[in-house]
Amino acid sequence: MRIKLDENLPARLAGYLTRLGHDTDTVPNEGLTGVDDARVWGVAQQEERFFITQDLDFSDLRRYAPGSHHGVLLVRLRDPGREALYLRVQSLFDVEQVEDWVGCFVVVTEHKIRIRRPGR
Repeated sequence: MRIKLDENLPARLAGYLTRLGHDTDTVPNEGLTGVDDARVWGVAQQEERFFITQDLDFSDLRRYAPGSHHGVLLVRLRDPGREALYLRVQSLFDVEQVEDWVGCFVVVTEHKIRIRRPGR
């Protein structure tokens, strides 16, 4: 799976996801830190990457309709500290079939996963 991590996620997630066999890149590694969200999104889509973020600017389901992109995972934790974010994303990739989320709009909280698939 080709993945791009937003700048608001722990950098060490990239190493973890790469060790799992994913082609992982980050917004900071590409020099896109602080760049407009539209540009970051455009680059992720141009590179055909599943985008992982906690930025609510990516929460509009009409704008990011399933099937219109390569996938987005919005992580919404009550206490989004670096360790909590790392552990939650790690747990998803450990137990879920995340490869099936390509093209989907996924929202994850501490206890729930909501997946909107293309055509639904």
